[in-house]
Amino acid sequence: QIAQTAANTRAVQYAGVREDEDMGEPGQASMRVIRVGVVGTGRIGQVHLSTLAACATAKVVAVGDWSEQAAKQAAQTYGIPSYFSAAEDVINHPEVEAVWICSPSQFHAEQIRLCADAGKHCFCEKPTATDAAAAREAVAHAEAKGIHLMTGLQRRFDPTFARVRHAIASGEIGNPVTVRIVSRDPAPPPLSYVKGGGGIFKDMAIHDLDMARFLLGCEPTELMAIGSCHFDKDIATLPGSEALDTAVIVVKFENGALVTIEVCRMAAFGYDQRVEVHGTVGCAKTENVHPTQAQVWSASGCRTADLPHDFFMDRYREAYALETAAFVRTLIDNESKPPITGLDGIRALAMAEAADASVAQGGAWVKIDAAK
Repeated sequence: QIAQTAANTRAVQYAGVREDEDMGEPGQASMRVIRVGVVGTGRIGQVHLSTLAACATAKVVAVGDWSEQAAKQAAQTYGIPSYFSAAEDVINHPEVEAVWICSPSQFHAEQIRLCADAGKHCFCEKPTATDAAAAREAVAHAEAKGIHLMTGLQRRFDPTFARVRHAIASGEIGNPVTVRIVSRDPAPPPLSYVKGGGGIFKDMAIHDLDMARFLLGCEPTELMAIGSCHFDKDIATLPGSEALDTAVIVVKFENGALVTIEVCRMAAFGYDQRVEVHGTVGCAKTENVHPTQAQVWSASGCRTADLPHDFFMDRYREAYALETAAFVRTLIDNESKPPITGLDGIRALAMAEAADASVAQGGAWVKIDAAK
């Protein structure tokens, strides 16, 4: 137990969160509970409902989904007193103080504005919009109305990735020269998820584009991207990068580092999430997380006993808990800004748009406006 507590403290430090961050247990500093409304009960909505249910300083009091039956089922599962079929009813619920936006990407910007108009703090899953212009407008509106807005990019809170960032920031591996990020899903999402979601760079690679900024602690200057479709022919007729299930992005950063990002919607062996940073005096890297650390050795060879996790909630369970606790703590303490801001979301989205533009131009280098 002592070792686990120490590990949690180090993870919190590396992730840039306060050491006394609420990890889900009620502390002595404050017993205040934030009353939450959740919009969207699909896959990511279920992840946040489960995570919020385990957070001692948050309580979901209203849930909504365009399918009233889905909202009702979520309410019954998590013991939520009110459910609705309209996002506005959740946002304007008199008991709701903060809203978790877990709806499809194309509704995010509008729902951020609705939260701001209602004076409700807002946690919005990535991306904050399906284009950077709409994201900038929504974020500016939230700032003008004085609400807290946090972009959901949970990988920043993963203790393993945070430890790699610490190795860079502390100079442990010298100056970063190259970064390689690999992100592959165990199976393609349904067509309904891909269609209208903005494409592989906005609905998938945006996590990895943000991770590059997070690890290096500086801004990108330009990038190039190429992509193809190998596994899911149902998406092949969709517009732009919605028709891609595989892509490679190369990004130049202002500190001179080169980042290569590989994304794919299919990996037969499970959820593939790896990072390697080569520095001037060393290297920091992560490997996939497995359900157990067991190995099997026999006359035919030596191997890891289990495949990597095959669901993002299993892989990032701790990261989601830390992310939730961090935003709730921001609201309880009324801090100046959440650990991941709307501007972080805009900049990741601007990188995704540059990747779209590069693909449309046959893999050309595209400048990234650091002001975005």
